[in-house]
Amino acid sequence: MKKIIFFCSLLFCFSMVNAQTIESGSRSTAGYIKSDGTVENSSRATVGYIKSDGTIENKSRSTIGRIRSNGTIENKSSSTVGYVKKDGTVENSSHSTLGYIKDDGTVENSSHSTIGYAKGIKKEWAAVVFFFFKLD
Repeated sequence: MKKIIFFCSLLFCFSMVNAQTIESGSRSTAGYIKSDGTVENSSRATVGYIKSDGTIENKSRSTIGRIRSNGTIENKSSSTVGYVKKDGTVENSSHSTLGYIKDDGTVENSSHSTIGYAKGIKKEWAAVVFFFFKLD
């Protein structure tokens, strides 16, 4: 019995590491981001990729942008489209605030209204999904 419980615990932990859920403001599942950066919609169809080097790709694997190590978000032409500050503030290229990503994964618009949840997801990845690129 202990082995079964241990095995089930391992499976549960593995599944939690495998993909993090992206939720809308009403807590319905909007999609998933897997630990390898694969972005899926709520039906588990792949809609894009965020690679470990910061490259953002659409489902056809065409590069549509990049996340720089300093939190700068660029489009495919290397033009800056926004910034993600260490405190979770998300800004456009003119430094106007678009929203906030809290440490607990809550995503808010510039008026501090909750627009989604991305618990366990890197702030830059959440910003890409909620503010910068429509991956579908």
